[in-house]
Amino acid sequence: MIKNLAVAISIFCIHLCNAQNVYLSKVEKTNDNTDKFLYKKAETITDAEYLGEIEVQGFSKDDAAVFSLIYKKAKEIGANTFSLKPFENIDGTPQPFNPANYKIALYYTPNGKLKDQDGKLYIFASSDKEQKISINKKDYLLAPRSYLTRDIISGEAFIISTKKLLGSTIKVQPKANKENLYFQVSSLKVKSDTSGVGGLNLKSGDIIGLEKSYAEFLSLIYTKINSKP
Repeated sequence: MIKNLAVAISIFCIHLCNAQNVYLSKVEKTNDNTDKFLYKKAETITDAEYLGEIEVQGFSKDDAAVFSLIYKKAKEIGANTFSLKPFENIDGTPQPFNPANYKIALYYTPNGKLKDQDGKLYIFASSDKEQKISINKKDYLLAPRSYLTRDIISGEAFIISTKKLLGSTIKVQPKANKENLYFQVSSLKVKSDTSGVGGLNLKSGDIIGLEKSYAEFLSLIYTKINSKP
């Protein structure tokens, strides 16, 4: 019984350490817009309407689930843009970003004031695995929760590979040098075999295309690294 209790306490502690709370910590006003997107607010935009704040407490490796909760909270008050609101030290200087506790400021930005795309390729690492990739035969090492960017040149294609056995290789051809492309390199995935023989199908280093709203959220909470090989 004591052993079972110890196991139960251990499981509880694991869940507690991974528990995450996403809530509206401040609501200044609401907006009745029906925009479906939630983009990062450009620092140069000064006439966005401030609506409130979201606070995220607790660390999670499932960034997609976290963003889903943030998105729902943001839409409750009609926000379509967001920015990171750093905690401050006693002297007013911003504290380093902490993925286990951070605040996001919410805004409504008129569509005509939204930032244009900057013509870059974004490659995000996974949340918990280091990943080696190749872009046009140049190797890069992505630490967990990091990303790199490459300028898009009109007419230039990108060949992206995960550099692993059973890994993925894709070729992307941007239509214009002003559009953005977003991809994430996932960690090792294992799925059950459906052939009837049994066993596992391994797929290592998948490359996943990301929607802009989610990608811009990752660019907020991940660390940008030097894109030189």
